[in-house]
Amino acid sequence: MKYVKSDETLEIPAGVTVNIKAREVTVTGPRGKLSKNLRHIDVTFSKVSDSLIKITVHNGDRKHVATLRTVKSLIANLIKGVTLGFKYKMRFVYAHFPINVNIINEDSKTYVEIRNFLGEKRVRKVLVQEGTTAELSANQKDELTVYGNSLENVSQTCADVQQICRVRNKDIRKFLDGIYVSEKGTIEEEAA
Repeated sequence: MKYVKSDETLEIPAGVTVNIKAREVTVTGPRGKLSKNLRHIDVTFSKVSDSLIKITVHNGDRKHVATLRTVKSLIANLIKGVTLGFKYKMRFVYAHFPINVNIINEDSKTYVEIRNFLGEKRVRKVLVQEGTTAELSANQKDELTVYGNSLENVSQTCADVQQICRVRNKDIRKFLDGIYVSEKGTIEEEAA
């Protein structure tokens, strides 16, 4: 079944500007500027007013119409990123061998360095994505904080850290060691 016309509307808060040119979305706000290339998705953008954007799909089937909500969520995340920012907290879990984590800078790039995972001599390094900052928590033991404006970059950095600390060749019901995301939120508090 084809849907003749499906559309979603997205509100833009005050202090945020959204520019869309050839499905290249650029959002500018108080925390900075983010952009996302959406050329691979067949949607139409129209600016109803300065504070409202309409996203439309013409003659789409069910899966094509489903991308409509995805595009809306992507732009909403960009808007939330330039107004509030994103912050993830990760905790180190270990039973016997304490995990040592350091933040190092090499060749103008930042890495999270993980040592002594399950007592192994191997040093694991994870690249911190561009526009994202990782730091060890000062007031909480065994905690890593990752924050930035882009939700994709912050969550990808956390996913890379969690993935590199997967337990292999052991019973994962007994070996629960690793670095896991314990809290997700925004850098600045939302006005209630």
